[in-house]
Amino acid sequence: MELDAVLLARIQFAFTITFHIIFPSFTIGLAAFIATLLVRWRITRQEHLHRLARFWTKIFAVSFAMGVVSGVVMSYEFGTNWSHFSVVVGNVIAPLIGYEVLTAFFLEATFLGIMLFGWSRVSPNLHVLSAVLVAIGTSLSAFWILAANSWMQTPAGHEIRDGIAYPVDWIAIIFNPTFPYLFAHMFTACYLTTSLVVLAVGARYLVAGRFLEEGSTMLRMGLGMVAILTPLQMYIGDASGINAEKHQPEKIAAVEAHWDGNKPGDLVLFAIPNEEEERNDFEISIPNGASWIITHSADGLFPGLKDFARDDRPPVVPVFFAFRIMVGMGILMLIAGWVGAWLWFRGLLLTTKWYLEIAQYVWPIGFIAILAGWYVTEIGRQPWLAYGILRTADAASPVAPAAVLTTLVLFVLVYTCIFAMGIYYINRLIEYGPKGAAAATPQALPSRPLAVASDAAHEAMKEK
Repeated sequence: MELDAVLLARIQFAFTITFHIIFPSFTIGLAAFIATLLVRWRITRQEHLHRLARFWTKIFAVSFAMGVVSGVVMSYEFGTNWSHFSVVVGNVIAPLIGYEVLTAFFLEATFLGIMLFGWSRVSPNLHVLSAVLVAIGTSLSAFWILAANSWMQTPAGHEIRDGIAYPVDWIAIIFNPTFPYLFAHMFTACYLTTSLVVLAVGARYLVAGRFLEEGSTMLRMGLGMVAILTPLQMYIGDASGINAEKHQPEKIAAVEAHWDGNKPGDLVLFAIPNEEEERNDFEISIPNGASWIITHSADGLFPGLKDFARDDRPPVVPVFFAFRIMVGMGILMLIAGWVGAWLWFRGLLLTTKWYLEIAQYVWPIGFIAILAGWYVTEIGRQPWLAYGILRTADAASPVAPAAVLTTLVLFVLVYTCIFAMGIYYINRLIEYGPKGAAAATPQALPSRPLAVASDAAHEAMKEK
């Protein structure tokens, strides 16, 4: 079988971005959580908040480092695998990425060292300020990256000369039609992801009977964010879908597996889209449900996949299923948040064992939702790399397929090793717990969502 260099390059970039996005999506929310803990500590003088901030800062450092290591490769891929992309839209994309370095990275680099190592070396106020500025830096990083990505979804503020995009209006470029929705949706997703991890770790400690004060605080703070942000995220997602239907109707048609634009769209709960026959197999649907959601009318019409040439349609199957996975994770978040909030309101949160047992396993839900959402966003844009400007097939570099395959295999091996070591070390930090906290009555810990270090590793950490 002949190797396809473009397909291999797409797989390679998809693999690297999948690994990379896990860490920024966690550290963006975690930086804000740490800053909140430190601000609360300065106001209330509650020492367990300081211990929690120091504990999560160690995990932040590991996650931040893994995000940098896994992300720097993508900049090189633009040149090695997607050189024509750099030529055609580099005048727009490169400055946006450069602004991220000038604003976000420089800010983070300046104050990250103080945040990590200044616990007893600088004044408390300066240390709290450094944590706040690092949190602002991570948010700025998301701002510029999402500005670049949203411009690729709905290009604006540019002109095309000799097949190359040149910036004309930077305000229009940055605040393109997709940006407000994509930024709000992703930013909220980052906070939800971190909140679910914090919630799970807090529940884990309470189930194990360890670090009870810290675990209670983490449980409440994480749960409060999940209960509030999940319905907000659903609203933002709905608005984002309506906006996408205006600017990328092919994507929404694939999301809904909607083939005939002359008929109202059914809300397809399950099906296996048949792209060859242009129909859905084994369909279970709610009549006119998609029309209600997208057009807010039972008889509303929106374009179907048959309204577009086959070469202009995105791959339907991955977009269709990724969207439903994302929605499914959102429903789980809503259940976890509102059930916990009800128990909290009743004063039963810390004593309802069945809820705590389940809550300690919710940590991966946010990561799964983010990955599924990004697959919908990116695969749904195909066959365009920059929508309406540059097709993916025309953006690739003239690189031999064997070379792309070789680097892909190496990336898989290296990333797997880095990821495994990073997660293992984070698990050890979580098992060790907040330094200086009362561990309460140690007991045998049940099987939990994060791998538990061996007793020997635990003792080694204590000695250190």
